[in-house]
Amino acid sequence: MARELHDPGIGFLTITHVKVTPDLQSARVYYTTLGDAKARRETERALGRATPFLRRHIGRRLRLKRVPELEFFFDEAVERGDRIEQILQDISDQRKQEDLERDLSDHAHDESHDDRHRTH
Repeated sequence: MARELHDPGIGFLTITHVKVTPDLQSARVYYTTLGDAKARRETERALGRATPFLRRHIGRRLRLKRVPELEFFFDEAVERGDRIEQILQDISDQRKQEDLERDLSDHAHDESHDDRHRTH
């Protein structure tokens, strides 16, 4: 698809999955893209412009009597997964920081305890 489409609005696009109805009349195409909300909207518009071309291309490749109507949907699951992964990483980093601070505190306490015993 990337080699065939020359629309600058379609940036780094990944098709995550496609759901085709049993009668092959409709295909829901789920995708992700890099960039912010503005880039996402531009990709959505570009996919809308590219739909007729994509249907012709699919028709030539698959030789179907009727090429499915294509509907494009941004795949929120990938974004949610990335967000969950970031939260888990933040929790892990926080725990490591707390462990380090506790170790430093314990070490300082041990040294203070050793100094008191040496003076007596």
